[in-house]
Amino acid sequence: MLTFIGLGLHSELGISLEGLMLARRADIVFAEFYTSHMPGFSLGNLERLIGKRVQVLSRMDLEDEAERKVLEPARRHRCVLLTPGDPNVATTHIALRLKAEKEDIRTFVIHAASVASAVAGVTGLQSYKFGRTVTIPFKSTSTSEIPYEHICENMVRGLHSLALLDIDSEAGRYMTVNEGLEQLLDVEDRRGFGWLRLNRPAVGVARIGSRDMKVKADTIGKLGEYDWGGPPHCLIFPGRLHFMEAEALQILCGADMEILRGLL
Repeated sequence: MLTFIGLGLHSELGISLEGLMLARRADIVFAEFYTSHMPGFSLGNLERLIGKRVQVLSRMDLEDEAERKVLEPARRHRCVLLTPGDPNVATTHIALRLKAEKEDIRTFVIHAASVASAVAGVTGLQSYKFGRTVTIPFKSTSTSEIPYEHICENMVRGLHSLALLDIDSEAGRYMTVNEGLEQLLDVEDRRGFGWLRLNRPAVGVARIGSRDMKVKADTIGKLGEYDWGGPPHCLIFPGRLHFMEAEALQILCGADMEILRGLL
């Protein structure tokens, strides 16, 4: 059997009681940390909490060697895979679960907090008004225009946009709010749709779920000047605002009401 258990957002303490119980009962405990960064996480603390050794898997282990590294043991033992956030948000985990089920390996999921749900809570924006989520990738030879296009499509429909910022945990590289905005503004300069102007409101979030979380609503131009501290970071681009959402951005995220009036 293979059970997927979410660890939540910040540290090993984000695991649920049910997840902790199942991890303690498991024969083999796997974990991966390349799909997201948990700033308060300690592998040693996690192993002491569970009471057994945790085998940390790499991207290659899960995507190329999953049959040998995970599925073969799961045929004969009770195995769990611990993941940052919620297990079903990352496509890697869904693909692994489908493969296991096709091979008659029973699976189960223990959910946990995810950035996809937490951003609504920390900003006060209504979750059902979010459109398509995008990921802004690291810049290579050229800047991808796809995230920009999807954000603009959401704005046309009056929907909020969550923009996840790329990470390469194995290289210790994490995109910042400043870098993400810079890439989007580069595309805006080329495409000129006019939706991502410097005076448009946006929200930057750093280390969501932690005690030192930073969340700030301001114009795109000003957000790019802030020092956001350590990772992970993400961006939210509000669409049409309900008056209560505008009030939440003002009270919870420090927005000046003047910059929000155009979205009401």
